[in-house]
Amino acid sequence: MANIDVKDLLNAGVHFGHLTRKWNPNMAPYIYMERNGIHIINLYKTAAKIEEASEAMKKIAASGRKILFVATKKQAKDIVAEKAAAVKMP
Repeated sequence: MANIDVKDLLNAGVHFGHLTRKWNPNMAPYIYMERNGIHIINLYKTAAKIEEASEAMKKIAASGRKILFVATKKQAKDIVAEKAAAVKMP
């Protein structure tokens, strides 16, 4: 996978997290700050984790195993299905 551009993540709104009152403490290392009751996600750490996940997926696919793509939001359903079909995964 190509290097993730932090500006692209910013433009896509990836930095917007959950309401501060609904946060998961396990996410603390990835939270950059809080603004107006919403956590702002550290995009540099996000980009690094996306790259890490990409490398893991490459290894899994290269070994012949399947990767199940799941969309938990209606807005992402079609995009996720399209990308999964493009790489011949369920």
